[in-house]
Amino acid sequence: MVMPTNIGVVDTMLDLPYRNRNWSKQFAQVLRDQESRTQAFVHPAGYMFKNPVTVERGEDPIGDTLREMDRFNIDVAVLTANDDLSIEALKLHPDRFAGCFMTDPNQGMDAVRALTRAYEQGGIVAASFFPGGVNVAIDDKRVFPIYAKCVELDIAIFVNSGVPGPRFPFQTQYVGLVDEVCWNFPELKFIFRHGCEPWADLAVKLMLKWPNLYYSTSAFAPKFFPKEIIEYANSRGADKVMYAGYYPSGLSLERSFSELPNVPFRPQVWPKFLRENALRVLKLDGGTKAQRR
Repeated sequence: MVMPTNIGVVDTMLDLPYRNRNWSKQFAQVLRDQESRTQAFVHPAGYMFKNPVTVERGEDPIGDTLREMDRFNIDVAVLTANDDLSIEALKLHPDRFAGCFMTDPNQGMDAVRALTRAYEQGGIVAASFFPGGVNVAIDDKRVFPIYAKCVELDIAIFVNSGVPGPRFPFQTQYVGLVDEVCWNFPELKFIFRHGCEPWADLAVKLMLKWPNLYYSTSAFAPKFFPKEIIEYANSRGADKVMYAGYYPSGLSLERSFSELPNVPFRPQVWPKFLRENALRVLKLDGGTKAQRR
């Protein structure tokens, strides 16, 4: 069960250092408590993290991120490609970064058109959607045009699921809501983000049911990976679970990679978890530095 050290990792959630990110303003529409609204937390779920990481943006944020990735043998990082700096990183280093475009279903067809432009002009490999953050449920019909466009473009979508860390309602992210989505869009590659807790067991049941339903480990330190997910990966779900960190949003790479070796995955699971599943599901060519070693 020892974690191998010779695999070029694909991190399905890693971003460049932020510049004065105002979480309270970003989620002002759905935040109600004073601490959250006044940005008392470094992170929107800062009350949950013992020591949330803070990464200052330096003069060379792209280079700094690449050097940090190299320290931990991260071959490819999936970036949120909604700002100029991330788009620049994708253009300069297409072998190291892959783009994920965050969508807001409240924008209607404008969201679909923006997603299409990001695919045609920026070469993104996935979309993403934060139900709690925009107050739109996983199975809300407003999201269906985005799901349909993802199927048409043959790209995956990452969706936050489970009780959200920020202090807004969880109903939009109830894991069971994905059932109707998978039924209506059987070709859609839907990837759970952010844990699915406290319904990780339901997530496993649904992944057994739906062939194109997957799980990424974003926003959870490895020591807190749900046991149901570990057991699933070690049995019938080796092809369904993929690594995602949470740098620089809430977890340092030092913490993630110091705890990963203690996760009790079976030997045959590690290559799939760290690399192969993401390459396959996101259709990455894998022709990066790790394969040229």
